[in-house]
This record gives sequence, structure tokens and C-alpha cells, in this order.
Amino acid sequence: MRSLSFTNPEFLWLTPVALLIVWSWATRRRTAIRFSDVSLFTGSRGGRAWRVVWGGAILRGLACLALLLACAGPRLPDERTRLPADAIAVMMVMDVSDTMGGMVSWSPGTPEITRLDAARRAFKLFVVGGESPDGSKFESRSSDQIGLIALASVPQTVCPLTLNHSVLLKEADDLTVKGGVDAGTNIGDAIAEALIRLEAAKGVKTKVLILLSDGQHVQSKEGNDAGLWPRQAAQLAANLGYKIYTIDAGPDPDPSSPADDERRQGRETLRVVAEMTGGRAFTATGGPAMLTAFKEIDATQRVPVETFQYRRYFEFYWWCAAAAVVFIALARVLDRTRWRVVPA
Repeated sequence: MRSLSFTNPEFLWLTPVALLIVWSWATRRRTAIRFSDVSLFTGSRGGRAWRVVWGGAILRGLACLALLLACAGPRLPDERTRLPADAIAVMMVMDVSDTMGGMVSWSPGTPEITRLDAARRAFKLFVVGGESPDGSKFESRSSDQIGLIALASVPQTVCPLTLNHSVLLKEADDLTVKGGVDAGTNIGDAIAEALIRLEAAKGVKTKVLILLSDGQHVQSKEGNDAGLWPRQAAQLAANLGYKIYTIDAGPDPDPSSPADDERRQGRETLRVVAEMTGGRAFTATGGPAMLTAFKEIDATQRVPVETFQYRRYFEFYWWCAAAAVVFIALARVLDRTRWRVVPA
């Protein structure tokens, strides 16, 4: 139910002034003329003097009250433009490099799917809720603003922060594994892009970033024009007070194999990024582990929605100002016609 509010409620403290105006007008000293013979005024409207006295005073008091209400700015919110005031903004960064095309298990006894598909399914449950294959339940995050960034050589915002989760999930469904020159994993620039989106979010106090990747960071450029390194981007996030939760979706590296050095470095990079921002690092080599990671993030980052803020209001100050003008005009007209007394 919509509730009336005021843009400048401090003006309401002046409402007693309207009563003061009524009293001062009703008790003011009026002009008088002495006559030796009052028979001249036989048949005059002296019997209605109380209407003249109090009628004019009340109309002027109402005019003052309407003017004060106009200054206070009464308004009703347009509920079609409301935003949750105590919800969360979540920016999801999802790796779409070529290695995300590797096959993993989603749940025991089901055919294997790509890492990207597993990540997409887990993300959908995180957003809209539902029951996962292991029987655990996710609650819907319908009040949270959620966005999506595709992580590749050049990170791309495929969906900015939005409450329209159907559009968000459609964009997630359209994600495909990139190959060739686009197959890199530019984690630093992806974090920076997510921070820009989170900074633009208004009306939310808690803002977090979820980074899901299975590879080592690769710079898209060389030299002075190179993008941010992951630790540099993580430091920016920490300075802004944003937590980063990382999910390493790659296979476990072989400790004895030099060929897996990049995998070990990649996992360590994600751990450090999460640690620097006060978040948490997860390892998810398959669907069940991804679901567990999203479940724990969901439980940690959830705020009850209590109030709403609005983008647009219906303003009524001009109605109050018009009413003040009408009351003053009516009082002046009646003083000179219906309520006119002698002496004039």
C-alpha cells in the first residue's frame, strides 16, 4: 500500500501558524463609527456577524495551511518504479574461454556436460531458486540486482545489474565458449569491469562480485596499455569495500607435473583475490561442487528486504498551492459581497 510522504517535512512544524492566523484575524480590532441613532441600521445583517468574523478567519487559516503543505511537498510513490532499498547487488563474472568447453559431471548418473553449462545451471539456481540435484533448495533472489559479465580476452558486460532476471537468464543462455584470439582469461580487466557496474548501482548497501573461472589470468595487451593484473583489481575492490567470491572450476592440478604449473598459479591467483577482499575462494571441479559453492555464497550474502525506494513520485505540491490561492481569493470576494458589513 502506498504511503504519503513529504519532500520537505520540516515545513509541517509550522502548521500551528495557521491557527494563529485564524485567531488573530477573528479577534483583530475593526473600525467603527459612532452614530447617535442606530435606527439607521435597522434591517442590516448584523445577525450574521459571526460568519463574517470567523468565516474570513477560517478561509485565511486554510490558505496558510495549504501553502505550508505545498512547501512540504506531499507526494505518493509510483510503485511501478520501486527498487529494494536493503537488497544486494551481485555482479557475476563467468569464464567463457575455450577451456570452459571441457566436460564435467553435473550429478551422479547423468551424462556429462560442459563446464560452462554446469556453471550456467548453478547460476540459474542461485538467481531464481529451486531444487538442486542433491535435494538442497535455493531461495529466489528476486529482490536483488544481478548482472553478468563474460570473461574472455576482452571482458564484456552481457547484462548490467537488473531486477529483470528473465532477461538476465536469457543472456546467460546465449553465452558460448569462445575460441581463437578471444579465448583468453583476462581476470584483472573483468574484475575492473564488474567494479564499474557495482559502483553505478544505487540504493543498495551490499555489493559483491562472484568470479568463476577455470584458467590462469592472461593479459590482453602488452606494455603500458596492458590491463590490470588480478591483484591490482582486487586491491581496488578492497578499497571500495566490495567482497569477491572466487570459484575455480578447473581440474585439480597434478602436484608432480610441471605442465600443471599454470593451473596451480591460476588457483592461487583466485585464492589471493578472494582473500584480499574479505571474500572466499572455492574449488569446484564439477557440478556438485559448483552447487555447493553457490549455496554457501547464497547463505552468506542474503539481506532481508524491509523497505523500498522509488525512482518516481506523483507530486501534489501544486494542488496545495492552487488551493491556497482559491481560499485567499474566496475570502476576498466574500468580504466584498456576501460578508460585506457597515462600515465598509
